[in-house]
Amino acid sequence: MTTTAVHPGASGTAFEDATYRKVSWRLVPFLLLCYVVAYLDRVNVGFAKLQMLSDLKFSETIYGLGAGIFFIGYFLFEVPSNVILHKVGARIWIARIMITWGLISAAMMFVTTPTMFYVLRFLLGIAEAGFFPGIILYLTYWYPAHRRGRTTTFFMTAIALSGVIGGPLSGWVMQSFDGHNGWSGWQWMFLIEGVPSVVVGLIVLAYLDDRIAHAKWLGEDEKALLQRNIASEDMHKEDAPVRQVLTSPRVWLMSAIYFSFVMGLYGVSFWLPTIIKQTGVKSTLDIGLLTAIPYGCAVIGMILVAYSADRNRERRWHIAIPALVGAAGLLLSVHWHGNTALALFGLTLGTIGILTTLPLFWSLPTAFLAGTGAAAGIALINSLGNLAGFISPYAVGWLKDLTQSTDSGMYLLAACLVAGAALTLSVPAKMVNK
Repeated sequence: MTTTAVHPGASGTAFEDATYRKVSWRLVPFLLLCYVVAYLDRVNVGFAKLQMLSDLKFSETIYGLGAGIFFIGYFLFEVPSNVILHKVGARIWIARIMITWGLISAAMMFVTTPTMFYVLRFLLGIAEAGFFPGIILYLTYWYPAHRRGRTTTFFMTAIALSGVIGGPLSGWVMQSFDGHNGWSGWQWMFLIEGVPSVVVGLIVLAYLDDRIAHAKWLGEDEKALLQRNIASEDMHKEDAPVRQVLTSPRVWLMSAIYFSFVMGLYGVSFWLPTIIKQTGVKSTLDIGLLTAIPYGCAVIGMILVAYSADRNRERRWHIAIPALVGAAGLLLSVHWHGNTALALFGLTLGTIGILTTLPLFWSLPTAFLAGTGAAAGIALINSLGNLAGFISPYAVGWLKDLTQSTDSGMYLLAACLVAGAALTLSVPAKMVNK
């Protein structure tokens, strides 16, 4: 049954555009919802920090290590998880990931010692391993490269939206529920924010289709169009053996670029509430509301830059320039650290730049990888890049304990963004501008 209003015989381009709109309305909002609840569970420890450090007598270094150790488990299980997803299908595997991480995230409310903190964060990383690269891989089953930039960006606006939603929500829960039933506000926050992951994970089982051929909501002519476009693009990609992909210099260059950008991402994600608090804001709810501003502006920036990149079929400069803008924003936030409004402006600029680089980055490796090679390559790039998620919060925490300021940490993150921009421009344009 063809549900698209435009018949393929009327206009090939109109029919194709209508078909991809139909696919996008079916998949992208739901995948975005999945990532919002995933990312919220990953970084809400940044808000928990505002209370749990004093409650549990943790140092900044203990917090930084616990926040970052998530990515060790993530790193170790990323590649096998993505290969499994490619073999068993996204529906079952994404549901498994979401349900287990929701349960573990909620269990964070029982933390009483540094060891428990480290163990649960490590287990959370294992549980979530494969989710993000799995979705990036899943999108390659449906969209050709020249349509994937905007699609990936809309999906990854979940990072910003989780900040817009999660900041005020976390601040409100921690302030309003503190002391109820003998639990602290941060304990309630972990419990309340862990439940949606489990619920959405169960919905995945009923809603998500593994491949184009399985989509009952598509007509046969629509399926044929989508499959033909994917097959045509895959002819020019490299479906290399996993071992060859894992030793490819191009894949390792991509990993280095992504590592640089993720350093900036998690430096901001885990420390933004603390930085705002240091400017003189005291109320947990006010801090939560203010953190929504940089993320809200980032949504707009991400969409506009992605639209320009797809329209011009240019990737490198659309990645490098936002990375440099992000570095400049972090430096300005340091320069204006004594003024809440000006520091927030710098943090907003930094957040826009950092978050804009991430979805467009994924147009680089997916331009030359396919099949099982893509599953392994994307997972390797994501896992190596996300080691920055371990190093970044730990380094910023260590520097803060050492200097009693987050300024030196922001200098480090800005330098990483500049390095990422330079490495991006070293990629041959003909390899990625499609």
